[in-house]
Amino acid sequence: MLKIFNTLSNKKEVFKSIQTKHVNIYVCGVTVYALCHIGHGRTFIIFDMIIRYLKFLGYTIQYVRNITDIDDKIIQQLVIHKKDLKSFTNDMIKAMHIDFSILNLIKPTNEPLTTVYIPFIIQFIKKLLKNKCAYIATNGDVLFSVKSLSSYGKLSNQKINFLKLGNRNLKLEKKDPLDFIVWKLKSNNFLKISSEMTNELFWSSPWGIGRPGWHIECSAISQFYFGHKLDIHGGGNDLLFPHHENERSQSICINNKENVKYWVHAGLLVIDNEKMSKSLNNCLTLKTVLQLYDSEIVRYYFLSTHYRKPLHFYHDSLKQSEWSLRKIYFALKDMNCNVFLSYKSLSFELSFKKAMNDDFNTPKAISILFILVKKIKFLKLKDINKANELAARLRQLGNILGLLFHEPNTYLCKKNQCNTILSINKIKLLIQIRNNARKLKNWKKADALRNKLFKLRIVLRDSKNVTLWEYY
Repeated sequence: MLKIFNTLSNKKEVFKSIQTKHVNIYVCGVTVYALCHIGHGRTFIIFDMIIRYLKFLGYTIQYVRNITDIDDKIIQQLVIHKKDLKSFTNDMIKAMHIDFSILNLIKPTNEPLTTVYIPFIIQFIKKLLKNKCAYIATNGDVLFSVKSLSSYGKLSNQKINFLKLGNRNLKLEKKDPLDFIVWKLKSNNFLKISSEMTNELFWSSPWGIGRPGWHIECSAISQFYFGHKLDIHGGGNDLLFPHHENERSQSICINNKENVKYWVHAGLLVIDNEKMSKSLNNCLTLKTVLQLYDSEIVRYYFLSTHYRKPLHFYHDSLKQSEWSLRKIYFALKDMNCNVFLSYKSLSFELSFKKAMNDDFNTPKAISILFILVKKIKFLKLKDINKANELAARLRQLGNILGLLFHEPNTYLCKKNQCNTILSINKIKLLIQIRNNARKLKNWKKADALRNKLFKLRIVLRDSKNVTLWEYY
């Protein structure tokens, strides 16, 4: 029985989809004003893992991940680089898709652009005004009224009075310091924009030429696709407040009830004790990281920590993940993973499911993979048929996490990894030389070769007829 931690209730809940064996998922996507950073990578790998596991459990999925292609930060970049909106955002989206393809992320069912949904966003705002949840400010902007929802602050577990204490900068046009923009007039835009750029950055509306606020985009788009039947709404923990709090408030005002059953948030990626964020200028781009490490190493690194916990970024941790993943691939080397999976190896799948059913406990699930690795190494010399079935089970469970899609021998000899370690052929040659030395009882030479390999993180296991080796 799958249990998921629901941010709204602040506890684990038994997962029960609104529609039988079908799950609707909405994940807040990227604001495309710069290249994606590895914080994005963690968030989207986490939800990719969740989707893969739900599919394994037999659910069909409609997965919507939006793209914010109009925003203050985007406009700033247009002004700086003197580019038009379409060409700039298209370049950023193309770069994002390349990164996500290398990460082997499942493509969303729908990937809506904010600019395409402006007419629907305008209709959404009209309903907010009609329901007296929004108002037209003195400067012409349309603002959401936080007082219109008594449960404001529930999602982020904050009291509205304390929120106000921390937000004393009351602008004259606001009735309440927590009220936020849903439609911003062009005349109130703080950036100097050339007349040529105006047409593509602003849209006509009943309240004047302008553009939508950030929070209204996801509320309107998720409403367009799912109405009030959204099983999982996800994103990084940095979006919990104010973005998701404001989204929830707007959607309740439209639907007169909660429209999301489970709110799921991924922990932050931390660097130098600060969250990694483009706005903090402490980003390491996905492109850079993926040039240094295989995408499965990056995925393994992220999944080695529970998705709700913050993760401190260290290159040494990625290096350790590289070695750990190599151990798994080495267990699969020269094995036949295309054999029938019988009940004999089912216990490993059940243990894996037990871990994953506990709020997607990927560190525990990965530990099951290493139990299989140990069993395979033991059985390779005793019962190759049993070893092959366990190898097939190992690959099956790894695939659920988005791992072990490479051909083992190819992965183990990747050029970027062979720069720091010996090639497999070189290792085999040294083992052969050592075995010849042992036959001649040249123990000094044999020990020297063993020590040389050990320093390269290769350990030897001598049996009666063969010497096995593995990375440690």
